[in-house]
Amino acid sequence: MSSSAATAQVRASHILIKHQGSRRPASWKDPEGRIIKNTTRESAVSQLTVIRNDIISGKAKFEDIATRISDCSSAKRGGDLGPFGRGQMQKPFEEATYALKVGEISDIIDTDSGVHIIKRTA
Repeated sequence: MSSSAATAQVRASHILIKHQGSRRPASWKDPEGRIIKNTTRESAVSQLTVIRNDIISGKAKFEDIATRISDCSSAKRGGDLGPFGRGQMQKPFEEATYALKVGEISDIIDTDSGVHIIKRTA
C-alpha cells in the first residue's frame, strides 16, 4: 500500500494574530511587540472571528487581509506559506490544514505562535 497520500504536501496561506501568550511576541509590523504584549488571546480571537466572517461573506479577500493584518512574515506574500508536508508545522496547524479541502478556510486555530485562520490552496 502506498503511503504517498499520507506524506503528500499541502499548500496553505494563513492569517496570524499574535497575543501575550505567543512564543515570540513581536512581528514585522510590531517589532518591539508593544501591541502584541497588550493583546489578550480573547481579543486576538475576536479580531480573527470578524476577519473570517468578512472573508467568508465576500466582504474581504483573504490575501488582502493577510497582507495588511497578519503578524507572520508571510504577509508580504498574501499569507502564502508555500508547500509543506507532515511534521513541518506545529501539530494543530498541520492537522487543520490537512483536514481542509482546497479553497476552504479553517475555523480559528490555536498554536504556540498565536491564533490563525488557514486557507488551503493546494
